[in-house]
Amino acid sequence: MGTLNELFDPDRVAVVGATAREGAVGRAVTSNLLDDFDGDTVPVNPNYDEVLGTACVDEVADADADVAVIVVPPTIVLDAIEACGEAGVRNVVVITAGFGETGEDGAARERRLAEIADEYDLNLVGPNSLGIMSTPSGMNATFGPENALPGGLSFMSQSGAFVTAVLDWANDNGIGFKDVVSLGNKAVLDETDFVDHWGGDEETDVIIGYLEGIEDGREFIETARETTQDTPIVAVKSGRTSAGAQAASSHTGTLAGSDKAYEAGLDQAGVIRAESVDELFDSAGILGSQPLPDTDSVAIVTNAGGPGVMATDAVGDADLDMASFTRETSDALAESMPDEANIHNPVDVIGDADVERFREALEITVADDNVGAALVLAAPTATIDFDELADAITDVSDEMDAPVAACLMGGDRTREPKQQLQAKGIPCYFDPARGIESLATLARYRDIKEREYAEPMSFDVDRERAREILETVRDRDDNRLGVEAMELLDAYGIPTPDGEIVDTPERAAEVAADIDGDVVMKIVSPDILHKSDIGGVAVGVADGEVADTYEDLITRARNYQPDATVLGVQVQEMVDLEDGVETIVGMNRDPQFGPLLMFGLGGIFVEVMEDTTFRVAPVSEPEAREMTEEIQSAPLLRGARGRDPVDVDAVIETIGRLSQLVTDFPAILELDINPLVALPDADGGTNAAAVDVRLTVDPEELDQ
Repeated sequence: MGTLNELFDPDRVAVVGATAREGAVGRAVTSNLLDDFDGDTVPVNPNYDEVLGTACVDEVADADADVAVIVVPPTIVLDAIEACGEAGVRNVVVITAGFGETGEDGAARERRLAEIADEYDLNLVGPNSLGIMSTPSGMNATFGPENALPGGLSFMSQSGAFVTAVLDWANDNGIGFKDVVSLGNKAVLDETDFVDHWGGDEETDVIIGYLEGIEDGREFIETARETTQDTPIVAVKSGRTSAGAQAASSHTGTLAGSDKAYEAGLDQAGVIRAESVDELFDSAGILGSQPLPDTDSVAIVTNAGGPGVMATDAVGDADLDMASFTRETSDALAESMPDEANIHNPVDVIGDADVERFREALEITVADDNVGAALVLAAPTATIDFDELADAITDVSDEMDAPVAACLMGGDRTREPKQQLQAKGIPCYFDPARGIESLATLARYRDIKEREYAEPMSFDVDRERAREILETVRDRDDNRLGVEAMELLDAYGIPTPDGEIVDTPERAAEVAADIDGDVVMKIVSPDILHKSDIGGVAVGVADGEVADTYEDLITRARNYQPDATVLGVQVQEMVDLEDGVETIVGMNRDPQFGPLLMFGLGGIFVEVMEDTTFRVAPVSEPEAREMTEEIQSAPLLRGARGRDPVDVDAVIETIGRLSQLVTDFPAILELDINPLVALPDADGGTNAAAVDVRLTVDPEELDQ
């Protein structure tokens, strides 16, 4: 595929399937183009001489078009696309439905569509798309009811209905767009392609999206990281589904639904996630119009105490800070404001304030070097003219480099002043919390721009040995491995306690004799997931008790589940849990983003506490370190209530080694190390131990 410049800026657009028939999609697309498009619109239909007063051609080859919009029935779409390819039309928008969304026949048709597009190197949008728009040329190649207003937002959506609804709302609110794309089924072009294109488009200030899924999560992350260094991306994601049926067999899978992967992936990509349409456009609006703050400190200037308190609470909720004024600022406010005014943050100019008092308070406040952003909050009073206040806010904003947002809390009397402010690039809200959250968006994007993305962690490992261990699933009745796969961890340098899986009480005693001190013994069965629940784990077993304990564990397993496959008993060196912290490191393979790593508090309380954090693998050292810092129980790792801090670097290294393992082997569908015991850093060595492991493997993927 080539550049998308011509897709959005064509000289001639052909409508293949154009018609004059009322209610037809082909008529709507043709009419929209004829109404506003600066270039030429060429109807293509052998059954008409002209459509809507415009001469019609029989074949797309006769159109000499840069873009072809396909609106013919699904049975002849493939022929139409092939005709475009043979005619040299490299940009195609397929509006026609009846493909992958309709069942196997449609899916087969869509696969063939993608093959033809690849054969002719086509930039193809759809199928099952509303179409595309680009306002600089007035191109509305959709069957929507109206064109977008011009602006700096470029918008993509997997839902055509969402596009029409948003455009209707945006037109009423004066919000404009540069480009609009209905992605449809994404047979060829997907969200990553458009992020890449708009990232290099000087006319696009902000990229926004409504997404239901991402085709290639890793590629999206890499592309978005580069784009967000210059162009912010804000996305609404819908759909919260399970990550797959196999996920139920692991802690990680249970806790990591697809939304967790999406959340982690978007964060790693530098994409700001919005939870609602209002939040989407609040974020996009302020990102496209206001400068980024130098600090997280917010100043509030208000004439209303109650709303001022609401805004102050919102600052805390948004992880921002209330600005601390310098002595000079406080003195200046004290001198200029009435005695009844509050000269501390939030600055309350009190209810009888006129516009000049607001202006003076705002000028003094924003001049303070400790103020990173400001919110002007006004309730209606007899002494306030909102039109004049809007002028004052605009004047002060023009003189400062920090962002300013406004809240005019009223009805009709605020409508025109609000529009006046927004026309000047100053976002205005009714709810103080929305204003503060918008300022927080600027701070988040500032942090995104300042990120430095390190290379993924990489270690010298034994991949061939790891592959041999994974291959053992081919000789089993199922695709699960448990503690019998501890050597897999060893092959990737993840430390494990000494031990062995044995199948006789005599051998159990021999192994225990070679281990210093008492041992831990565990039943080994892929069919028994929660061993401790059935008494399948014995801790602190002395040498003289090992043989009898072996027999007890086997008996308990047989009684609990007679049909279970029992491979034996693991005899393992004891790890001192008293001084350590039980954590979990796991992975669940998400269908969109691939390997999703989890780290959190481990042991028997994993699913109860759910104190976990996620990243898409592969991860860098800073990302792995962030995972150890984000969980609520992080203080336990660093020493809390007199405990010794554990070797956090050993935990970070383990996360990195697991990240490399699951990246190297896509056949690993899910994996849990639980517990990974983090031990105090007493001797300078590696003080972490993977005590237990279980994983699920796709044998077919091993052949890849």
